Amino acid sequence: MQALLTATNIALTISFLLYASWSDYKTREVSNIVWIIYAPLSLSISLANILLYEPSRLLFFGLSFGVTTIIAVLLFYTGGFGGADSKALMCIALALPFSTETVITPFIPNGVSPLSQIIFPMTIFSNSVLLAAATAVYLLFYNIIWHAKSKRKVFEGTLDHEPLAKRLLTLITGRKTAINELKEKWHIYPMEDIEEETANNQLTRHLVIIPRDEGRDEIVNRLSEAVKTGKITDRVWATPGLPMLVFVTIGVVVSLLFGDIVWVLVTSVLG
Repeated sequence: MQALLTATNIALTISFLLYASWSDYKTREVSNIVWIIYAPLSLSISLANILLYEPSRLLFFGLSFGVTTIIAVLLFYTGGFGGADSKALMCIALALPFSTETVITPFIPNGVSPLSQIIFPMTIFSNSVLLAAATAVYLLFYNIIWHAKSKRKVFEGTLDHEPLAKRLLTLITGRKTAINELKEKWHIYPMEDIEEETANNQLTRHLVIIPRDEGRDEIVNRLSEAVKTGKITDRVWATPGLPMLVFVTIGVVVSLLFGDIVWVLVTSVLG
């Protein structure tokens, strides 16, 4: 019965996160109803599991939820996580506070870290961040290969004078995108904007490191008009804008099947 309760919370977590990820990807919004239903359901199952079978772990349940909540709130207020991401992490702490190795044994032998045994959400968090970081490596190589094949400058015009840090961040978070693709796919966000001085007909391009919904269409229209008039080329910097919640969802699955990837890598290096 204890295993069944844990398995139920695993199924609930994956189900709610899959829906939330889909909603976040499609609309960039997740209804609070998702968390209003998910949180009490998972909390009830976790409390029943602990009180019936391992009451001594109740204090550790509070620790796991408390630490996760503090980190989720800090990430939200520092801009590292969106509201839905933070709520998802806190709900995960209610549903899966400890490692689930009694139900699903990770394929990697030493996948269960000491941290995951008492604060499993932190394993999920670290795996999610690692997965998100992997996309940065992919985008970097994509941009290097694009430059080699196209023989075109990576940063054109005044973009070449942007600070080095901005250009490096752009290389690992964005890619050169055709203006038509940017216009057709609303989930792709421009990472550059232009300013025109009508007096001397001078055009200045600058990078936008943190793309936002607000003003997106206006930026796209400005870029499109500049392309149409031949002032800039037909490819501009943009980011696919995959929401972090997608990586959190994948992070849950990876944590269940493979364990704590950071722990595995560290222990492998240290022997």
